[in-house]
Amino acid sequence: MGISGMATARRLRLAGWEPVIIERSPARRLGGYFVALFGAGRLAAERLGLLDHMHDRKSLKQGVDIDRSGKQRPGLNYADLPGQPWLLLRSDVEQAAFTALPEDVEVRYATVPTAITQDADGVDVTLLNKATGDSSTERFDLVVGADGLRSTVRSLVFGPHERFVSRMGYMIAAYEYAGTPSGLKAGVGATFLEPNRSMWVYAFADHDPTILLTYRTKDVDAELSRPAIESIRAAFGERPPAVLEDILDNLEASKNVLFDSAEQVRMDSWHQGRVVLLGDSAWCVTLYAGMGVSAALAGADLLGTMLEQRPDDLETVLTDWERGLRPYTSFYQTNAFEDRGFFVADNWLQILLRRALPVIGKTRLGQRLLDKMFHVDGVIKYKSADILDEVLGGSPHQRKESQVAQHARHSAA
Repeated sequence: MGISGMATARRLRLAGWEPVIIERSPARRLGGYFVALFGAGRLAAERLGLLDHMHDRKSLKQGVDIDRSGKQRPGLNYADLPGQPWLLLRSDVEQAAFTALPEDVEVRYATVPTAITQDADGVDVTLLNKATGDSSTERFDLVVGADGLRSTVRSLVFGPHERFVSRMGYMIAAYEYAGTPSGLKAGVGATFLEPNRSMWVYAFADHDPTILLTYRTKDVDAELSRPAIESIRAAFGERPPAVLEDILDNLEASKNVLFDSAEQVRMDSWHQGRVVLLGDSAWCVTLYAGMGVSAALAGADLLGTMLEQRPDDLETVLTDWERGLRPYTSFYQTNAFEDRGFFVADNWLQILLRRALPVIGKTRLGQRLLDKMFHVDGVIKYKSADILDEVLGGSPHQRKESQVAQHARHSAA
């Protein structure tokens, strides 16, 4: 019932399939943290019918950088990165996907798969209702595992998490802040940067900000063994600036904090027979890449379109879908290691350079430096790409006409 699952269900329903969504939680999981929607994601969202239900929330106010003494100087916002991404909350995209979900798509909450077996003709899935304890086995033509970084579908079909999930050695904590952090003005983003740790305030034009805290660790398990606030306070040291102290106090009181390690999923193949993985289950790129939502939407858009074109050639479709999409997700994963330095620096030299960027970035030489640092060529080629168009060819106008026709056929049926 996440973004990738609902987007896939919508696209498959428009293609004539009858999706059933299985959700572990007893209800929709709300709450939001900062996400970026690059060109690849916006193009997919538009075709999926999601884009009209959300908008760019970015604030155009100059951001600030804060040091440990509390001094503020001009700083960079995420909106300053090349590619002109839309900045919004995860819950914005989740709500858009839910709004666009056809009413006849069945959703089963508090339900998990406990066994998956398949043959050439279908997939048998044993489903457990956690609320009632009832268990039953049903047969499907296709199973799409869109159940996140620690995917149950992946573990049941492909093997244990340890085979595919690798840690980057960094922790992340994200949550939505109610109001404006102490010492900041509404709509003003902020960073607190020290070697191996950082705080980000993502400010929006028309919504309360979201917070990201990230830091390096040598022992992920130790960090996760304690309450989040204990690990985070220890990582950021004593006597934090007033803004950070206020943010930590609010984090401690918040009931909706994402606290986890930054991890990637790397697999040689995303499908096995009639089971396919999509989104973080298949290729988690981490938030450092800024492409988690965009890649999920693009993957759903491409998969549904290809299955619509060739519904009776499943193996070929899944193979071609993966072959077409993989160059993009591979770039996002590789780029995440370099972009990680933008979020959390390794040393003071990198931080001093960052502090100079708001000034030198206004010069021609400085802009060239910015473009090189942030891989503008890769952003244009991979993050801003119309992935569906590049993989399948043909004009966007022709595909839009085809979708309109499919809508009419589906409604008539």
